[in-house]
Amino acid sequence: MQDMQEQINRLKDLRVRVQAGGGAKKIEKQHAAGKMTARERIAYFFDRDTFRELDVFAGDFERQPNEGVVTGYGLVNGRKVFIYAQDFTVNGGTLGAMHARKICKVFDLAMHSGAPVVGLNDSGGARIQESVASLNGFGELFYRNTMASGLIPQIAVIMGPCAGGAVYSPALMDFVFMVKDTSQMFITGPQVVKVVTGEEVSMELLGGALTHSQTSGVAHFMGEDEKHCLDMVKNLLSYLPDGSNEKPPLAAPAAPLLDREALLELVPVEPKYGYDIKKVIAALVDGGEFMEVLPLYARNAVTCFARFAGQPVGIVANQPDYLAGCLNINASDKISRFVRFCDAFNIPLLTFMDVPGFLPGAEQEYGGIIRHGAKILYAYAEATVPKVTVILRKAYGGAYIAMCSSSLRADIVYAWPTAEIAVMGPEAAVNIVNRKEIDAAADPESERIRLAREYREQYTNPFVAGALGYVDDVIDPRDTRSKIIDAFQILAAKQERRPSKKHGNLPV
Repeated sequence: MQDMQEQINRLKDLRVRVQAGGGAKKIEKQHAAGKMTARERIAYFFDRDTFRELDVFAGDFERQPNEGVVTGYGLVNGRKVFIYAQDFTVNGGTLGAMHARKICKVFDLAMHSGAPVVGLNDSGGARIQESVASLNGFGELFYRNTMASGLIPQIAVIMGPCAGGAVYSPALMDFVFMVKDTSQMFITGPQVVKVVTGEEVSMELLGGALTHSQTSGVAHFMGEDEKHCLDMVKNLLSYLPDGSNEKPPLAAPAAPLLDREALLELVPVEPKYGYDIKKVIAALVDGGEFMEVLPLYARNAVTCFARFAGQPVGIVANQPDYLAGCLNINASDKISRFVRFCDAFNIPLLTFMDVPGFLPGAEQEYGGIIRHGAKILYAYAEATVPKVTVILRKAYGGAYIAMCSSSLRADIVYAWPTAEIAVMGPEAAVNIVNRKEIDAAADPESERIRLAREYREQYTNPFVAGALGYVDDVIDPRDTRSKIIDAFQILAAKQERRPSKKHGNLPV
């Protein structure tokens, strides 16, 4: 009995040493940098006393506790989630062979169990002294990311440095969160950039949270601090299913915050005036709450998660308040990836259309707007989840097709009476079709206005599209929420079979 007690005491001592990470001084340094430790982050993230650690004594657990990464699983609001949290207090959280093996095991278990993976990244990169074994570890992780794609949700949370090859695992995951002022991502740091190009740039400007949230589009969400960031992850998970074989979790229905009459004031009838589409979304969804994805990037498009009668949906909308809601290169990438994620995880899609076209100009053409714009066409056409589209005002040209028109197999298309559906706007159309009449008129500008008004009344109104079967109904704006709820309820059991093939070839 005494021998057993000695072994138990030894076990307790070793566990305490492992849980101490890099020791008190390094933990103090971590706190001084405004960061929690790996274990503190895990404790905050999971429901109380639900975390179960894996591979506690893997590798050289005495000299490198946890091999610089804590792995395991637990419950988040009662739902199972797998996690890995790099420990910067142990060798700077650098990735070696065993470190990578622990993370890969978490991915394997998550894929077999059908549960999301959350990665808390805080690492100096590859463990240089392990050479090619460290590089192989990254490769094994990238393979897991790819195999898990579309099977289980993958969420990367950058909570410190993430550099070199380490950045590609988050890039392969579904969503990237960053923390303002304390997290950075870059392939090469400021020192290397200066040596190679002569350019001087700070870590924050090169790869900080604001840079990747606003300029590069790498980060989908930005937290004000670590706790806020982890709270955002929990909120995102509440909209997502555990895996591709599951439906999104239902919540208690909630009434919208605004009275239905308010919708009549939110969207100007005159198509040349801008407005904030997010106010329209807030007026329609449960409780006025939605979670926007990439809110600072490609602001001419809005992508977000929300609920209608407790049912999670993915919303895509043009933003007339920014670039008039035109589609450009960045908006195309933003929309197409969001649509494909929703389709992969059985999240119904709702599209609000108010789009004057694709953004014209040499810069867009040189940047490849053709191939980027094709991504939206591909994503919507590929998607088999329930798809409902509401045309609010402008719906012109190829952009009308791209924003989930009936030809891309929107299941139900509604239009407000203010909708205008045409190859191009009335003003542009009459300048081409009626150019001779306008030039010959005594007052060309008045004639142009008159012809544009006639064109709008005869050709662009939504009843023309309705007569041809491209719009299912022209609705009173005040009925929009009830129509959306009814549509998704009738489409809840939708099944759509596609031709058997290995996979398609997404435009890049």
